[in-house]
Amino acid sequence: MLTVNIHDAKTQLSKLVEQAAHGEAFIIAKAGKPMVKVIPLEPAESGTASRLGFMAGEFSVPDDFDQMGSSEIESLFTGRKA
Repeated sequence: MLTVNIHDAKTQLSKLVEQAAHGEAFIIAKAGKPMVKVIPLEPAESGTASRLGFMAGEFSVPDDFDQMGSSEIESLFTGRKA
């Protein structure tokens, strides 16, 4: 595995990142001591990020949902008892 000192890593970062993205991991060292390992990320699996409709059919919304509690809310604003 390629080991690069931190100064060279800063000057060649674009090239090194491109190589890592293609599977060639490398280590960045400071004063000869390994500090970090740079490895490529795993590609995201398609279809796992979509969450729309994940609970389809699990519950239902009442037809009067937008009117639920309206009399209580109105009484809070007007000060009258519902």
